[in-house]
Order: sequence, then C-alpha cells, then structure tokens
Amino acid sequence: MSTTYRLGVLEGDGIGPEIVPAAVEIATAAARATGTTLDWVTLPLGASSIDTHGTPVPDETKAALDGLDGWYLGPHDSVSYPEPHKSDLNPSGTLRKHFQLFANIRPAKSFPGATAVCDNADLVIVRENTEGFYADRNTFAGTGEFMPTPDTAIMLGIITREATERVARVAFDLARSRRKKLTIVHKANVLKLTTGLFRTVCQEVAKEYPDVAVDDFHIDAMTVHLVRRAQDFDVIVTENMFGDILSDLAGEISGSLGTAPSINASADRAMAQASHGSAPDIDGQDIANPVAMILSGAMLFEWLAARHDDPAPAKAAKIIEAGVARTIASGTSTRDLGGSATTTEFTTAVIKAIEAGAGQD
Repeated sequence: MSTTYRLGVLEGDGIGPEIVPAAVEIATAAARATGTTLDWVTLPLGASSIDTHGTPVPDETKAALDGLDGWYLGPHDSVSYPEPHKSDLNPSGTLRKHFQLFANIRPAKSFPGATAVCDNADLVIVRENTEGFYADRNTFAGTGEFMPTPDTAIMLGIITREATERVARVAFDLARSRRKKLTIVHKANVLKLTTGLFRTVCQEVAKEYPDVAVDDFHIDAMTVHLVRRAQDFDVIVTENMFGDILSDLAGEISGSLGTAPSINASADRAMAQASHGSAPDIDGQDIANPVAMILSGAMLFEWLAARHDDPAPAKAAKIIEAGVARTIASGTSTRDLGGSATTTEFTTAVIKAIEAGAGQD
C-alpha cells in the first residue's frame, strides 16, 4: 500500500501564487506515476494573510504545519509589508526559527539547453541556518542588530560548536552520497574566533569521514573559484550569510537564479523553498521561471524518502528532475533561460514530459 503524505502549501507573495501551484501540479503528476498519494493543505501566509488574519504568519498556520509531513513555501515580499510587520522577522525566517530548520541545502546544477556561465556545474551549498551573521536568527529573543545612538549600528555574529557540528554532519553525509568532496568556506584570517571556530569544528567532524576529501577557502577567494571553476566543487559548507551569498552566485553561474532550489531542514522537518525572491516586478505576468520551486519540491520528496525509508518519493523526485531537464533540453524554457515559454506553458510541458517518460525513469 502506498503512503499518503500531507504537505502544506503556502503561496506567499509576488510570483509565489504562480510558481507554487505550478510546482504542486508537477509534484502531483510525478506522485501519481509512482503510486504515491499526496494530500495538499493550503494555509495562509504573507501579505494576503495580513489582510485576513492580521499577521503574515498566523499561529494557526504554524500549528497546522506542525502536523504535516513537510511543506512548500513560496517567496515573500516582507519589505513591502506595512509596519509593524515590515520590521518583524520575515515569514521564512519565522518558520525556520520556529521549527529549528538548521540546514539550508541549496544545489546549483547546469541544465543542457540553458545558457550558463559554467555548463557542467553540479554542486551543493549547505548553509547553517540558525545563527552566524544574520541578526534575525542569532538570538533567542529580539535581534542581534541594534543602534545605541542614531549614528552607531552594531551587529552580533554568533557561531556555536553545537550548530556547526550538526550542519557539518549534514554536509559530510551529503558529500559521502555524492562525489566525496567537501569544501569549508570561512574567513578565519580576519574573523579568527567566529568563522575560525566554524572551520575548526568542521575539520574535527571531517575525522569521522575519512573517505571524504576536504579543503577550505576564504569567502572572498571562494567567489573567484566559483566563477572560474565551479565544476570542480561538490559540497560546500559555510555559515549563514556566506552561504546565502554563495548560493545566489552559484545559481546564476549554473544558468539562472530561477533554477536554484533549496530545502530548509532539521532531523524531522523540511520546507521546500526556492532560493530566489518574490520578483514583484514580474508579478502576475505569467513569465516567472518555476524551476527553482519545482526542484525544491523534488528535494522535499527526497528528504521524505530518506526520513520514512520509502523509495516512492525518491522515485517521484527523479521523475520531476528528469521532466524538467527534458523540457529545457527540448528548447522549452522561460525568458531568463533564453526561451519564450510562459510559466503556464512551461508547467504544461513538464507535465507532458513526465507523463511521456515516467515509465522510463
């Protein structure tokens, strides 16, 4: 008998109501091909939720997510929220903090048929997601950013052994399942105590993985290495802010930020979330690239397969990935990848590719 997975749907803002439904349609088609049953639960979040519930992340949404197997989170446009919501922790940060989703896993892979700076990149950035130099995540209450005077601003950067060890093990486990190469990114030559601790702890964890080759680079040098030779890297582990910056760069190098997926995960929770923002400049035009959201869903399926020891979601993930790859290789893609397809046209093409090729995967 197939397992039924209950998954949340939070469309968010901007292009979210276009790309999230596209990802849901495609996930449903792939699940159907594997005999997996999905029960989608739509929940309020974002600007529309402020209108209906007085807050972008209602307590009822968090309570409902607590009983689900995982969820899709669309992008948010929190900078456009009215106060006090604009100054509060944004929706994705709220959920990551509430559910302690400490590992943000962001692949960057080039697609045949799409224009890319590096046409054979295939790497994954594992970003520590709960502390570091992001002020909205490095304190229990309030933020790590404050102004003692109108002309002085202070930011705290927090690195702990516990958080570094757990994200390092996620990264090493991932590297062991791939090409057995891991790169630690830090700035220990300047931030000796904070990112120095991050590097040291990762190197200590490396002793548990003698089969994984390990190197390390300063963050500034790493940006150059990614541009010059992205194909040489496999898994990269780093702190919060560095990971955010590097993953955007890696996404663009491999073709487009519109193809950059991610999941935010703990040992027992996972949230599919595209790496890009809400793109309000193209909101409602049916031209947004849904690939990042679609592939984020595939990553969630892989996580479900591992957590529940169920091969069916993993097979559905492969079907989704193959359907997207075949569609782009055939010449059907959105404008950011050099094509002319609308969001709707691309979604339809991927579903047709899944239906035509599911039996081959």
